Amino acid sequence: MRALTTLDVARRPLPGAAAPTSLAFSPDGAVLTFLLADADSLEQRLHAVDVATAEVRVLPTPGVVVGEEDLSLEEQLRRERARELATGVTRCAWAADADRLLVPMADGLWVVDGIAAGAPQPARRVVAATDVEGPILDPRLSADGRLVAFAAGAEVHVAPVDGDGRPVAVTSGAAGTGRTNGVAEYVAQEEMDRPYGFWLSPDGAHVAFCEVDDTHVPAYRIVHQGDPDPAAHEEHRYPFAGAANARVRVGVVPSDGSGRDRPRWLDLDATGIGDDRYVARVDWVAPDHVVVQLEDRAQRRLDVVRYDLAGDGGEVAGRLLWQERSDVWINLHDVLRPLADGALLWASERSGYRHLEVREPDGSLRHVLTAGEWVATDVLGVGPEEVWFRSTAGSVLERHVWRVRLDGGSPPEQVSRGPGVHGGVAHPATGAWADVWSAPDAPPRTVLHAATGAHILHDAADDPRVAELGLRPPRLLTVTAGDGTELHAAVYRPDGEGPWPLVVWVYGGPHVQQVTRSWGPTAALRAQLLRQEGFAVAVVDNRGSWDRGLAFEGAISQRLGTVEVDDQVGLVQRLVADGTADAARVGIYGWSYGGYLSALCLARRPDVFRAACAGAPVTSWDGYDTHYTERYLGTPQENPEGYAGASVLTHVEGLRDRHLLLVHGLVDENVHFRHTARLVQALVEADIDHELLLHPRERHLPRSESERAAMERRILGFFQMALA
Repeated sequence: MRALTTLDVARRPLPGAAAPTSLAFSPDGAVLTFLLADADSLEQRLHAVDVATAEVRVLPTPGVVVGEEDLSLEEQLRRERARELATGVTRCAWAADADRLLVPMADGLWVVDGIAAGAPQPARRVVAATDVEGPILDPRLSADGRLVAFAAGAEVHVAPVDGDGRPVAVTSGAAGTGRTNGVAEYVAQEEMDRPYGFWLSPDGAHVAFCEVDDTHVPAYRIVHQGDPDPAAHEEHRYPFAGAANARVRVGVVPSDGSGRDRPRWLDLDATGIGDDRYVARVDWVAPDHVVVQLEDRAQRRLDVVRYDLAGDGGEVAGRLLWQERSDVWINLHDVLRPLADGALLWASERSGYRHLEVREPDGSLRHVLTAGEWVATDVLGVGPEEVWFRSTAGSVLERHVWRVRLDGGSPPEQVSRGPGVHGGVAHPATGAWADVWSAPDAPPRTVLHAATGAHILHDAADDPRVAELGLRPPRLLTVTAGDGTELHAAVYRPDGEGPWPLVVWVYGGPHVQQVTRSWGPTAALRAQLLRQEGFAVAVVDNRGSWDRGLAFEGAISQRLGTVEVDDQVGLVQRLVADGTADAARVGIYGWSYGGYLSALCLARRPDVFRAACAGAPVTSWDGYDTHYTERYLGTPQENPEGYAGASVLTHVEGLRDRHLLLVHGLVDENVHFRHTARLVQALVEADIDHELLLHPRERHLPRSESERAAMERRILGFFQMALA
């Protein structure tokens, strides 16, 4: 074994972290495809597995592979929204009903035919990047594979996959106006997990699309301070909390371009939800039926509305199928799936926990499929008779794969075995499934389960760095919150006898869980490096974090930065009491929401924390976006006290005589550098010392290995100095 270095911490992928992504079965279940890079690389290649024999083939990479610096701004931003670092083949998708795979590359759109038949044809390019104005965004195949649709130049285009046909713009009126057709608005991409702005009908005859008008939203300019060109900059229509959102409406046009000037608009006012709303999801449930999920701005109400497109011309009326309401907030998901008999698979949190149910075509409840004080986290596959899903049943620290009959005639059955976190993809019609499993002492292993048995497709334990570094999992423990809630924590203890200086690692925000029985906490190399250098490191999932039900999440409602800080303090007190931590030498670090909590913990509880490293922190929530911020705090107009109390700027005096390192990328279009700048200004005005590390060319997550390595050296040195 050898010692960790800061360069190890900066390198991607992390040791034992290279695992297949984009796993998908062909429509008939004969083939499983996935993307995978070598253990020491980020360049993914396309792999195909014959399910019958478990033979794995690496298919040739089509098209041109380019570096990130050569990608269009739009593609760079898409990758940022998706938190995507991989290169090479970064996406692929099957046609729903055809032996055809779409592979987008920098030079255009490629398809591979015949993979499921066992005779893959050479990849062929069906649309060149030069065929349209502007970058190609969000390409998808029609169900039968005959058509490919994509957004480019602010319009939706459709092209035939076979023959010599050229792409045809099927929408019009947006190009050159500042509006877009078929491109999701910022908050849809960043906060709503809706990356798309158009949807092909099941028969490929029509396209539903969002028209987005954000021209009334003031442009936020980001100057590229690290660029040699003094004019280099970018502008974003960023909707700040309490201010105007983009205006979005949904239209439908024929996919042959014949109705590009005459879209049929859906009546989004049909249920009276109001004009200040979000188009949360759009799904075709039949060739002439679209279901739209509309969320009110307060995110306490979700209307599921069906639109029947039969007939010609005119606005399309909507019919409310059902409505979800919450006293906490609505968590959006992608579970809505049409079933063979016209019913709809759905997930609801009416019980306080997300569970699966089946709805009649008219929206009435047919029956509930799952129940209990646990969460059905995501669906892995839907077949004619059953649905496969993951859940927290048994322990929130683990994820297991389950299946349940759609007729509701029997209880769910656990499919995965072995402690840890399981995931992957299933093909319920054949019973085949691919399990990506890891445990604290076992890097991800991908296993194909088929009629012929279980076959290991990839084992990240083969990464030589796993044995070379000899990483030890953290020890798991529980901490009791002030209201009696049991919280899960992990502790990395150094060798020798304590107490040791303690560094708390925090995210602490909604929709994230850090402590699990998986390889992830073991491969957290910054924590491992700090442990090696003599620090104890600890992390706790405070109240407000993910997958423990609405009551646990809702503890932060209208009061960000309160119970999260209390729970981090509770973690420290527990570790001081058991002799792990030196109470006089406690630091904290985190990024994004974790950067916010790091700074806030230091500012609000300087009696507990001596130092903080805050990466890309939100310092005042009036400077963050609408959909995220208002879900938890309401608007600044409605809840001024909540915004003031949650702001680091309010508590600046607590930072006096403490050690604070602020880290931020200057072209961060998510958490603007303005957040750090406002805090720096307040510190200067109060004559409070601080340290600042800037990355002039980085966005929200540093992508350059050299930049990350420099940052890790600075962070390690900071804690060695501050907690000496």
